[in-house]
Amino acid sequence: MKSKPRTIDEYLAGVNADQRIALEKLRKTIRAAAPRVEECISYGIPAFRLNGRSLVFFGAWTNHCSFYPGSSATLKKFQGDLKGFQITKGTIRFSLDKPLPLALVKKLVKARIAQNRI
Repeated sequence: MKSKPRTIDEYLAGVNADQRIALEKLRKTIRAAAPRVEECISYGIPAFRLNGRSLVFFGAWTNHCSFYPGSSATLKKFQGDLKGFQITKGTIRFSLDKPLPLALVKKLVKARIAQNRI
């Protein structure tokens, strides 16, 4: 039985190389948008906290990767920008051949920061 990852680096070491590259780009973009963010593993996937509060999450699955903005209100706000991606109440799914635009990830992170301040 595989042990559960304790860090984002451990998590990324356990996913395939293509997914690792895509998720590293997400990680770098999240850190650029929120430089004081704290990395952790939450619910078994990479997560980011700011000022002790959950901000955003991401993960790799068999046939896709996911970005979790941590708020259905944030997803609703950017619904127009997310056309072409499979979205649910709290998840944006994307494939390696159609990655989530990094500029959009930055907007989502900044929106979550603003939301967490309230």
